[in-house]
Amino acid sequence: MKARYYQAIRLASTTDLGREAWLKIRAQGIGSSDAAVAVGLSPYKSPLSLWLEKTNRKPAADLSEKEAVIWGTVLEPVLAKVYAARTGRRVRRVNAVLQHPDYPFMLANLDREVVGKADCGILEIKTAGYHSAPQWEDGIPIAYQCQVLHQLAVTGHAWADVAVLIGGQDFRIYRIERDDDKIADLIERESQFWACVQDNRQPEPDGSDDAGKALLSLFPADNGQTLDLSESPEYNQLFAELLNLREQKEVAERKESEIKQRIQVALGTCTAALFQQGKVTWRKAKDRLVADVDKISQEHPELIQQYCKPVPGSRRFTIQTTAHPSH
Repeated sequence: MKARYYQAIRLASTTDLGREAWLKIRAQGIGSSDAAVAVGLSPYKSPLSLWLEKTNRKPAADLSEKEAVIWGTVLEPVLAKVYAARTGRRVRRVNAVLQHPDYPFMLANLDREVVGKADCGILEIKTAGYHSAPQWEDGIPIAYQCQVLHQLAVTGHAWADVAVLIGGQDFRIYRIERDDDKIADLIERESQFWACVQDNRQPEPDGSDDAGKALLSLFPADNGQTLDLSESPEYNQLFAELLNLREQKEVAERKESEIKQRIQVALGTCTAALFQQGKVTWRKAKDRLVADVDKISQEHPELIQQYCKPVPGSRRFTIQTTAHPSH
């Protein structure tokens, strides 16, 4: 039976498609693996970082040599066969980049299509390490839900199955039914992100570590000038909020240290303590050797030159408050 797409456009064949050609196609829009990032629901990558890639300010990271990616690729056909055996459904490869007909920036690659006499669906295949198992206890992680909803939006299919192998031996199948309200919301939010790309308009940072790295990539050096924002109500309000949050953080950290020290007093020489909600440990770490760089540089400066390398400095954000005279 020939694969059926209710609405998707076959933008390009992926058979014998090289990496450079693939990257050019990806640059034309938002792929399903980009969906959660674009709408701010990825725990690993920020919209600002994706915007840098889509506007050609930063190349996308090459993950092909990562062990998790390598093993995911190796296991994909195996897990597709396991899914077919356990469900009795037929699966087939889709060797094409698919495109939404009304929102051409929405692109998708499917791991497999599930082909049936009555209807067709999507099979998304995942592998997860043992430490990632808790993320799957309440169902499909939100980032993968976005990925699959994006695929359903592009293809028009009514459902998708997510098959995941956790820890190398726990195989699970989750079903996602098409939800047009959720898809409409996803399309709206992806459209807002893509408008930022088309208008060359930087999206707001989200406070994540990845957004911080993206800002350093966008603005790696300073020019020595001072920007006067003292008459800006918006930025004066932001600065006031920053000072307030910093004060709250200092109070919370001091209180945390106090409580920790009280528990340490109770521990004394004990290694661990049990509580109704968990436990704490207070163990002596192993001794370790630390190089005396100052002494080495004095007695053997040639070793410093031979084994040390310069590390480029990065911009450091510091806060100073204005001292007001007392009355």
